[in-house]
Amino acid sequence: MGAKVMILGGGGREHAIAWKLAQSAEVAEVYCVPGNPGTAAEAKVHNLALTPTNADQVVAAAHALGVALVVVGPEAPLVAGVGDALRRAGIPVFGPNAAGAMLEGSKAHAKDFMKRHGIPTARYGHFTERGPALDYLRAHPLPVVIKADGLAAGKGVVVAVEHAEAEAAVHRFLQWGPIVIEEFLEGEEASFIAIVADGQVLPLAGSQDHKRLLDGDQGPNTGGMGAYSPTPNLDTATSERVLREVMRPAAQGLMADRTPYRGFLYAGLMIGPAGVKVLEFNCRLGDPETQPLMMRLRSDLYTLLLTAARGDPLPKTLGWDSRTALCVVLAAAGYPEHPRADDPILGLSAAHEDAVKIFHAGTATRDDTIITAGGRVLGVTALGDSLAMARQRAYAAVADIHWPGLQHRRDIGHRGLHRT
Repeated sequence: MGAKVMILGGGGREHAIAWKLAQSAEVAEVYCVPGNPGTAAEAKVHNLALTPTNADQVVAAAHALGVALVVVGPEAPLVAGVGDALRRAGIPVFGPNAAGAMLEGSKAHAKDFMKRHGIPTARYGHFTERGPALDYLRAHPLPVVIKADGLAAGKGVVVAVEHAEAEAAVHRFLQWGPIVIEEFLEGEEASFIAIVADGQVLPLAGSQDHKRLLDGDQGPNTGGMGAYSPTPNLDTATSERVLREVMRPAAQGLMADRTPYRGFLYAGLMIGPAGVKVLEFNCRLGDPETQPLMMRLRSDLYTLLLTAARGDPLPKTLGWDSRTALCVVLAAAGYPEHPRADDPILGLSAAHEDAVKIFHAGTATRDDTIITAGGRVLGVTALGDSLAMARQRAYAAVADIHWPGLQHRRDIGHRGLHRT
């Protein structure tokens, strides 16, 4: 009899994790809280209509089902302390406790952590009042980056090139709570994700996200409009540098701060003339980076996450498909400011081809029809022998899918293609 696993979350990241966990010979059943129509359609996967941030509901369901492991997908349940409640109940959890999750839950906390442990990052200040924040702006050259301190689903960041724009962002974000203002860094972004378990660091393959809504990296920031893996700007030498300067000091810093950490640690990096610097830490897998990573992962995900959740010795390396995987995010009309729901999605069946997988995010079911139900709706992900082939396959599948106002970028992978 195989193990039962619970996943908290209902986005594209959680669909990809559920899909990969269900492939394990060690796993009998996967329960998604709350999941989405995509997870419900997977073999061995079931949705549970519970609230993932409600610790009492989650603990009760985990006990009743006899789950061997709970995997926390998004950041909100981590910051809410659901992992802590599960651990108190004796249930193995992959995902940090609430104290560890503050690396993502508070930008100011993360910046102070990096400064304390010598991890390279942009110069910064954090503020709770308008006056000191504006004084800091006047004393530093443009452009500057203004960030809301708390969780903002990837949309609490403004890169301001004019003082009026910077002051407006300060005023708007301070209405939510504290803010961080930091120097603008030149270079190319990359996502470096590792499994961290009690000071151990096991890196995943490199990946690159595309944060802006529009082609050419224009338009507003989003939660991510596409990603691919591997990425040429994280070669062996650069990856080793990131491990040496960022990931290992972070893992050791958490131990030094007496903050037990067993989960994914995601470093959003800027690689440029100033070297490698950390833009942000996240305490979970990136979305949409998870989708291409899970397409390429060959190691048994369940065994890996259970080992980390127990704090046992991690393997030295992971197995990866040598091919490239690329994900194109399809977003609802009006995203990111005012996404429209309830539009019927056409062409999902036509888009299922070899080496292509469609991961659901903001979808729902109405009268047996899949409809839009969130900002980022689908992640169309493809494998190919090259980045160009993976991209061609993904966009061929994208062309089959339709709904009114559908948005997607047409240049996912452009930086990698330019390099090659």
